[in-house]
Amino acid sequence: MERPSLNKEVFEEDYEKPFPVLVTYHTYHLLLLLKRVREERTKCYHLMRTVQKGSNLIEIDSDTLAFAESEYRLYTARMRVIEGILIDRMGYKPKRVDDKLLVSLQGKIENG
Repeated sequence: MERPSLNKEVFEEDYEKPFPVLVTYHTYHLLLLLKRVREERTKCYHLMRTVQKGSNLIEIDSDTLAFAESEYRLYTARMRVIEGILIDRMGYKPKRVDDKLLVSLQGKIENG
């Protein structure tokens, strides 16, 4: 199996790729994707909670609520796939993916 490369171009939407493709990504890129998918999941959660709370005040159709819940589940599933790959590689999943973690990892990579 080919080693993941930092030279590979990665896009924000790549978190949607299937497991066999994600495994080929460099750990640094997986962390970037994990950060992105967690952000999207959080947005969906807040939207879902707003819709659920708002349904008591106004009439919200069940399709809208179902869509919000399905999006949240989708992002949760994608997050778990990426976290699983990171656990296999790093031995843990980071609680938070912030600039400090990314800069630290990049420094380790460059220093070899």
